[in-house]
Amino acid sequence: MARSFLFAQDTGDAATTRLIATAAQLTGFMKGEPGAARPGWYVPGADNSAIVGELHAALAAAYPQASPAFHAVRLWTNLLWQPAYLAVVAAHIHGAMPDLGTLSQQRRGIYVDGYRLVPGVQTSGSAEELIAEAARQLKPITAALLEEVNALARLKPLPAKRLFADRMLSLMVWLGQRRRDMSAETIQAYSELWLESLGLSGQGTLEPVIAPSGQHLLIVKRKGCCLDYLIDPDRFCATCPKQEDTVRVARQTANALAELG
Repeated sequence: MARSFLFAQDTGDAATTRLIATAAQLTGFMKGEPGAARPGWYVPGADNSAIVGELHAALAAAYPQASPAFHAVRLWTNLLWQPAYLAVVAAHIHGAMPDLGTLSQQRRGIYVDGYRLVPGVQTSGSAEELIAEAARQLKPITAALLEEVNALARLKPLPAKRLFADRMLSLMVWLGQRRRDMSAETIQAYSELWLESLGLSGQGTLEPVIAPSGQHLLIVKRKGCCLDYLIDPDRFCATCPKQEDTVRVARQTANALAELG
């Protein structure tokens, strides 16, 4: 693995622009741009007490009927999803890893949506090497985030790990839907490597299923709960471990087939 510019250095932020454009095209919802953080944005390693506090207050006001545990979970997952998505896109599609510590995030009401990434040297290498590099960067970023969340609302390390594992496993399912050249076995191997590298082994897995049409699919078998049922008691997420297992498998299988078209 080598640290190198993906494009010639005199092209400035070309590699960063390409990564941001790739993520936007593949997801249809990631809104990024090259550059340093704007005032009031979340920045890894900075004093984020203001933005985390504002997000917590907005969540508590929007969902007063939910418990403090729900607010803690939403703080965690809101500030985790964009770095996780960008790491997976960088490792498996873009082909180089940026400095994720320069990724700043914007709050929009009760959501974190929008980011900026400082242009700079990107790490090249195999997918396995890029997973290791992403994990090396993400572990201290997420450790600091968990401390910031716990300054406002209690979130124990185990449920935080399980929610992080859920995100990575869901992203591996997403990757398989966009990289049709990858076999289910390859996706499963990558998912295990991501979890191992991030210290999340055993906190969830991908489950192989066979659809009624005979297609071999992967779905998420999660251990964590996002607590969304606290704001909508009559509705569970498709991957929710609280519902009957046959229902969970059927719902996820249907969703996977719909994504595949």
